[in-house]
Amino acid sequence: MSRTTLEWNPADLDSVRHACEVVRGQFAQLRAEIGRVIVGQQRVVDETLVALFAGGHVLLEGVPGLGKTLLVRTIGEALELDFARIQFTPDVMPADVTGTTLVVEHEASRKREIVFRPGPIFHQLVLADEINRATPKSQSALLEAMQERTVTTAGETRSLPEPFFVLATQNPVEQEGTYPLPEAQLDRFLFKVEVPNVSRDDLNEILSRTTGDQAPAARRRLDGAFLLSARRLMRDAIVAPHVQDYAIRLVLATHPSHSTFPESLSRHVNLGASPRAAQALVTAAKVLAVADGRYAASIDDIRRVAPAALRHRLGLTFEAGSDGVRGTDLVNTLIREVPVDVPLLDSIDESGEAA
Repeated sequence: MSRTTLEWNPADLDSVRHACEVVRGQFAQLRAEIGRVIVGQQRVVDETLVALFAGGHVLLEGVPGLGKTLLVRTIGEALELDFARIQFTPDVMPADVTGTTLVVEHEASRKREIVFRPGPIFHQLVLADEINRATPKSQSALLEAMQERTVTTAGETRSLPEPFFVLATQNPVEQEGTYPLPEAQLDRFLFKVEVPNVSRDDLNEILSRTTGDQAPAARRRLDGAFLLSARRLMRDAIVAPHVQDYAIRLVLATHPSHSTFPESLSRHVNLGASPRAAQALVTAAKVLAVADGRYAASIDDIRRVAPAALRHRLGLTFEAGSDGVRGTDLVNTLIREVPVDVPLLDSIDESGEAA
């Protein structure tokens, strides 16, 4: 496993360039290591890694058997992070996720004390497997952990380890026995990654790798300390005003009440994306830039991360479901219709209009 350290001085351009090259190399090595286990699905792997380096949680959606759980487990093997898995079912209770307080009696002294037994959420990398098979009450046990990185039980708030990631898998909502995640839960995922069916060639390779004597396993490549320092470097990446403004306009255009809302979306969208969506666009674009050896995010970076950052944050109408329109389709329409070259606003008056 790599023990590469990451140090840089923001005032020293050469040190910043060197740090970016180190991160770029480690990112590529991690990507290749995961590719030793996961066949095809390169877009899925790339989007998941971008979210992790951005410090965000990921929701992986696809029908059973496409390797979603294998991907998360492989990432856990390639990163030196404490790993735990929660298999969500309708009978899972919130205490099964966060932990519970017990009264313990010591045999020798016969004294009793209250002891907190932490749940699986107190790990750095948590696989929430088939999260939408749990009831809304159990799903909500993740809300505080995913946003504040804390867990409150019995009136006491406990911090979670750093780095902390939730990688959740879910089956398509039309499948039997699923409970759709509420908007507040979905909004806490930086990315929603759609896992497609495998191709003929990929399925042939999967059979070759998995039906022999030994299945491939990922080697450890990075540790949590490097991941945290790489995240700090990426967050320091430059975002030009016109790039940030494009991300803002892309998010505002998802709101039916906004003047820039495309008429072509009116039949299928009834709720726009939250400010977290703009944060996700900019943060993930910075990761793409540094992973590509650049220290400034571009509009192309914003466009590349937009489907994963926005598809789960749009409120879809009943007509969208009946017409077979997905969130990805609507985001692609936004990318086509929201203009790139728009003058920046010099100032905003109190009514919110451009001066």
